[in-house]
Amino acid sequence: MRLKWLAFALACVAPVAAVQASDAPTRLFVDDRSTTVQAAGKLEGAARADALRLARIPSATWLAHGTPEIVEAQARDVTERAAAKGQMPVLVAYNIPYRDCALYSAGGAADGAAYLAWIAGVARGVGNRPAIIVLEPDGLGVIPWNRNLAGDLEGCRPEGQDEAAAARRYEQLRGAVAILGALPRARVYLDGTGSSWLAPGEIASRLVRADVGKGAGFFLNVSNFESDARVVPYARWVSDCIALVSRTGLDPQACPSQFSADPFEAPRNRQRIDAAYDRLFAEAGLKRAPEAQAHALIDTSRNGQGSWKPPAGRYRDAEVWCNPPGRGLGRRPTLITREAYVDGFLWIKVPGESDGECLRGTAGPMDPERGVKAPAAGQWFADQARELIELAQPPLERE
Repeated sequence: MRLKWLAFALACVAPVAAVQASDAPTRLFVDDRSTTVQAAGKLEGAARADALRLARIPSATWLAHGTPEIVEAQARDVTERAAAKGQMPVLVAYNIPYRDCALYSAGGAADGAAYLAWIAGVARGVGNRPAIIVLEPDGLGVIPWNRNLAGDLEGCRPEGQDEAAAARRYEQLRGAVAILGALPRARVYLDGTGSSWLAPGEIASRLVRADVGKGAGFFLNVSNFESDARVVPYARWVSDCIALVSRTGLDPQACPSQFSADPFEAPRNRQRIDAAYDRLFAEAGLKRAPEAQAHALIDTSRNGQGSWKPPAGRYRDAEVWCNPPGRGLGRRPTLITREAYVDGFLWIKVPGESDGECLRGTAGPMDPERGVKAPAAGQWFADQARELIELAQPPLERE
C-alpha cells in the first residue's frame, strides 16, 4: 500500500522539465510577510524595532501544520514570491508523526500516510521553482523507540507505540525524500543533529538509512547554539563517514568521533581526527571527494557566542538548548561559504522565537535561569531577541 501511495504522490509532483543547478539563485529570500514581520506588528517601541531589524535578514519559513491543501498554498505563495525576486527560499518541513517526541514542539501528522500526503502538498506548492528544503529538524536525532548503534534504547518512548515506530520513522523520511527529491530545482537536506549530540558514525548510519544519498545532504545546529568552530569540522566528519560507510561498507562505529578529542575546537585535536579519517580513506584505496559527497547546511541564527555552559550542579536538566541566556546572532545567512563541505550558513531557527517554556528540571512555570515564564515554542520572545542583537558575533550593523 505504501509503495502505491508513493508512486501516486510522485506522479502528482512530477517535474515539467529539469533545470541545471547553476540556474539556482544565490541570494536568499527576505520575506516581507515572515513570522518576524507579523510579530513586529503586535509589538511596540524597542521590541518592535528589534523585530523589524531582524526581519530584514533572510530566515527560513517553517511549514508545520495544516492540510495538504493548506501547506500546498503556503509553499506556493513563498516560492512564487521568492522566484519573482530572483531569490532562494528556505522551507522547513516540520510535520512528521511524533515530532519532538511530544515535548515543547509536539504535533505532527497522524500517521505515515497522512504525512506523505502532506509532503506531497509541499511538493506541489514548490513545483518547478527553486527552494532549499530542510526536512524535519530532530527527525533523525529524536526517533521514537529507537536503538542506537550500541543497541541501547533511547529516551523517546511515546505511549501507544513500540519499537516498530523507529522503522516507521525511516520509512516516512525515505518517502519524503523520494517525493521532494523529484522536484527539479529543490535541494533537500536531512537532520544531521549537532556536534555535541551524536558521534559521526551514529548520525551517518541514520542518514544513510534515511536515503541521504538521494538528497543534497544534511543540516546541523538547527535551534542550537554550537559555534562554527565546532560545527564546520563536524560537518566534514559526518560527510566523510557517510562516504566511507556507503562506498566501503565500513562499520559506522569505526568512524572517528569528536568525543575522542575534547575540546575539539583546538586545532591539534581537529587535525588528529582528520588524520584518522585520512587513514581510513587510504586503507580503502580511496580519496576524499567533497564535491561529490553529502554537504551540510549550518544554522548560525543563534551561535555567535557558542553554547551555554550552565552553572554546575544547579539544575537536574539544564536544557542547554532551550532559550539559554547570553547568546548572540551568528554569521549572517549566505550560500557562499568557501567551505568544501558546507552549502550554506543559514538562519533556519527564526531568531527571536522561543524554544518553549523552559523549566530545566523544575516544576515551573518560570524558567529558573531567566526568572520569567518563557513564551511557548515558536512565539516571539522580545528579551531574547534583544540579547541576540546585542551579543551578535559578528556585530549586527545598523541599517
